[in-house]
Amino acid sequence: MKITRRGFIQTAGAATAIGIAGVPYIALGAGKKVVVVGGGTGGATAAKYIRMADPSVEVTLIEANKEYYTCYMSNEVLSGERSLDSIKFGYSGMAKHGVTVVHDTATEIDAQAKVVKTAGGKSFGFDRCIVAPGIDFQWGKIEGYDNAAAEKIPHAWKAGPQTALLRSQLEAMKDGGTVVIAAPPNPFRCPPGPYERASQIAMYLQHHKPKSKVIILDPKPKFSKQGLFTGAWKKFYGFGTENSMIEWHGQQEEAGVVAVDVGANSVTTAFGDEIKADVLNVIPPQKASEIAFAAGLTNDSGWCPINLKTFESTLQAGVHVLGDASIATGMPKSGYSANSQAKVCAAAVVALLNGQEPGVPAYVNTCYSIAGKDHGFSVAAVYRLAEDGSKIESVSGGLTPADASEEQFKREVLYAHSWFKNITEDSFG
Repeated sequence: MKITRRGFIQTAGAATAIGIAGVPYIALGAGKKVVVVGGGTGGATAAKYIRMADPSVEVTLIEANKEYYTCYMSNEVLSGERSLDSIKFGYSGMAKHGVTVVHDTATEIDAQAKVVKTAGGKSFGFDRCIVAPGIDFQWGKIEGYDNAAAEKIPHAWKAGPQTALLRSQLEAMKDGGTVVIAAPPNPFRCPPGPYERASQIAMYLQHHKPKSKVIILDPKPKFSKQGLFTGAWKKFYGFGTENSMIEWHGQQEEAGVVAVDVGANSVTTAFGDEIKADVLNVIPPQKASEIAFAAGLTNDSGWCPINLKTFESTLQAGVHVLGDASIATGMPKSGYSANSQAKVCAAAVVALLNGQEPGVPAYVNTCYSIAGKDHGFSVAAVYRLAEDGSKIESVSGGLTPADASEEQFKREVLYAHSWFKNITEDSFG
């Protein structure tokens, strides 16, 4: 079922409110403790919304970094349309909601003893623990590419210094140079991200280094919003012609990258072709972050299986996992997914702490991509839990039509920037 943008906003607002409105405010006395591990969009939102639902719950947020850089909208930093500081957020807003923020690294989560230990030697007891650790990389999957290599050949899939490094390399590249992006296999954080990145880089090159080009090497035969991206590439960058600024090579061409030569700044594809780049961006295969493995929250897939109604781990009782690290079957790994899941999880945790049955959840997601100057598009959906609890299924939503007017595409960019302002305020404010 398709709905209008106005209808989606109205429905999404109601859906996200269910997580909190479904649990009445109850203060049954002190002693209820929640520790949240990971202060990204999901973790910060969960910490804040637990306190909003029940101020009697003592919430501690453990996050190693004092500042968080959002991956969403980080591609605009690469095009020069946005500053790095504009995607940086601190945690002062957490204190306003009564959340205790501890800047340390969680090293152990003991579900039986109900305690989180940190690298700084501290221990935090909990009644419920929420883990929102984000992603890590499967370094061994691409020969020659590891954490050290990423200091020279950035992945920029964790925003911040890596984003700045890739931007500086683009600025230093000669006109007529080649940017190679090695896209990751599924599943990975932000499915449309590599293709928006190619678009944003092409937008920069078009205005500053017009003889250059971008090559995407992809281990997949198709990708998110493919029709909308290729439509934009044809319109702005000559896609499909001999002079195209963007080339996409998918799985049918054995394009997946299997090896990296840091010294030569080149990659080798599964077909055996060696491709040299002036700027090389390798986005490796992904998995849940290290603390999820240490806590016994992952299965053989490298991700964390959960009860989709409460986000409680199916492997460790009393510990909930949300965001990119979780197997939230039916939802993409995105910032808005994490924000929505955090509200559902917060509501469930408050209910469980107060001896109540968690309500029936609803979830939302929308994802914007900006592929050219004043040219954006989005996909949006409202979800519900399947009756058998096996998946999160879409009940309504929509995709920007391929034949949208120029004004509509321009309006999507404004929506994207407004969405970014709203979600970061909701998560970190």
